[in-house]
Amino acid sequence: MKARSLQDLEGLKRTLSERAVREEKERLAKAEEARLRLAEQDLFKRAVGFVKPIPAKPRVSLKSEPTPPIANQQIKDDQSALRESLSDEFDVASLLDTDDALSFRRPGIGTDITKKLRKGDWSVQAQVDLHGLRREEAREHLSAFLKDSIKGGLRCIRVIHGKGLGSPGKTPVLKAKVQSWLVQKEEILAFVQAKPTQGGAGALIVLLKGR
Repeated sequence: MKARSLQDLEGLKRTLSERAVREEKERLAKAEEARLRLAEQDLFKRAVGFVKPIPAKPRVSLKSEPTPPIANQQIKDDQSALRESLSDEFDVASLLDTDDALSFRRPGIGTDITKKLRKGDWSVQAQVDLHGLRREEAREHLSAFLKDSIKGGLRCIRVIHGKGLGSPGKTPVLKAKVQSWLVQKEEILAFVQAKPTQGGAGALIVLLKGR
């Protein structure tokens, strides 16, 4: 029994010794693998040299807005409505005050309003120059100008129609048309002939209804 125990002990020693040798070989192999990996990294760094990282710049994402479609038919309809809203068949003569210069005031508006308008109690906030335009062009320009002025809440504007000196027979045709067109707009409370410094007989100072 004693001999067998000694044999078992010797066998155990050999097993432990072989395991220790095997583990040592594995450790050395791993160490060698790590050394080679570091050597390769050092070789790459030496080949590339010093590298400075490029700083990242902030970026802005720009999303292009789609171009809205042009409503050509709507534009044509609006222009047609503007032309129809100012008729050439309207007789304005009976509505004008024949004082020292023709003026207009809507029913319910006192003469004090036209007097203040002549004196310049309201500052002219915008103007449109129709001088030299053909009748249809002038009507469209005036209609668009009135629409923008009313929408913008303006109170006092100037309409330049010219004195008609370049018309056949030197008759101020456009002047009468402009007066007729203005009277047809309910937002026009009154208008008077401009002062000489503001255009005289070639322009009108117009008072619009306030909001």
